[in-house]
Amino acid sequence: MTVARELAEFLTRTSPADLPRQAIDHAAMSIASTLASAALGTGLVSAGIIRDLARERGGRPDASLWFHPGPKLPMPDAAQVNAVASDAAASDDSDLRNIVHAGTTLAATALAVAERTGSKGEEVLAAIVLGYEAAGRIGEAITPAFRSRGFHGCLVAIFAGAVAAGRLLGLEAAPMAQAIALSATSIGGLMAAANTSVAREYHAGLAAMLGVHAALAAQRGYQAEERILEAHHGFFEVYGGVEGAAGGASVTRDLGQSWDIVTDMAIKLAPGGHPHHALAEAAANAARDGRITPDEVESITLSRPDVTALAGPRHPTDLIGMAHSPAYFLATGVADYGFSWIHATPAKITDPVIHRLIDKVHVGAPPTDNVARYRQGATVTIRTTEGRSSTSTVYVPRGAGMVGIAWTDIDAKYRALVPEAGLPDRQVEASLEVIHDFRQVTNVSALTDLLQPKEV
Repeated sequence: MTVARELAEFLTRTSPADLPRQAIDHAAMSIASTLASAALGTGLVSAGIIRDLARERGGRPDASLWFHPGPKLPMPDAAQVNAVASDAAASDDSDLRNIVHAGTTLAATALAVAERTGSKGEEVLAAIVLGYEAAGRIGEAITPAFRSRGFHGCLVAIFAGAVAAGRLLGLEAAPMAQAIALSATSIGGLMAAANTSVAREYHAGLAAMLGVHAALAAQRGYQAEERILEAHHGFFEVYGGVEGAAGGASVTRDLGQSWDIVTDMAIKLAPGGHPHHALAEAAANAARDGRITPDEVESITLSRPDVTALAGPRHPTDLIGMAHSPAYFLATGVADYGFSWIHATPAKITDPVIHRLIDKVHVGAPPTDNVARYRQGATVTIRTTEGRSSTSTVYVPRGAGMVGIAWTDIDAKYRALVPEAGLPDRQVEASLEVIHDFRQVTNVSALTDLLQPKEV
């Protein structure tokens, strides 16, 4: 049996009743988080270009564009547009196994397909859980090598979209295996482009669109090389440098014993790259605990496993640079005792106090104790000009499943960002209520109809 087929057998036979309540809750949280991020990103130039191109193509009216009234579009196009909007704001989720924004792809894909199929909320949530699981397992098999080789996480996110779409289209095991196989050979993406330009959200849109295409093609009987994951020069070997059998064994081991969306999903409770959130959190803790003001700082030292130098732009000037600048996160945590949505605004990105602190950021020796506990975590030490020091360690950033995700944090994010798309408070609250009770929804239009910027 191929790896794709063994995985597909599990993905197609698992019912919503087989899934733990926490997994279903996290799937609903992922929808809320993705919509909030899309609301912030929908007005950005990159999102507008992809939306306009999709509108010009037109086609079968399957699914809605979030926060934009007008004709519906074919499923793949709607999924692409909505995924681009979410990823553009750099405020979506991350899978801590591989730092892939699976939730953006899943929410955009699952809601688009469900509008066409008339799937119930419970079915949508199950599709998200299973898509997250597939992407997490496949992604972990090639992590960290795919990143060191320069590839972007979109080549993992596509599996999430294909599996979710396949579930909602009712694929059985054989065509689901083909959807997985097609996904493995459908997409690429270079990290160098994603880190420095709006190619990042372009990648997200492709992952969603091509995932739907893979499921639709498989539904029609399209045949790919089903062994492509484990084959010589196949997915595991090319992207991860992993021998096929070993990669396959890791993907299919202990299926159903734990759930990636429970243990490794992390919701962004602030903007920017998720690997940097723990930096800001630890820096804020150290500054607050030591009662250190910006004028007193002599140095800010980062200690993190395998990190010997700062990545990204040191002095960011825009949203893209901010999202990928660990120095900015560290300096902001010290300057403001925290990091929140306001730190994605031009006023904060150009704040002279933050930029003066950026010049005091250094990288120290990687930690040697409790190294396995660092899941995108960090230790930060602040030293003052008077010789005082304060240190804080954050092993896992807030909003991660393994430390618990609170609906209160998700609600706060939703209420902070969704009004940016022009929705009145009445619709914000009504749509959030639907998401909380999404398991009982009989048609996803109960949510998507509330995402249009007009009174209903």
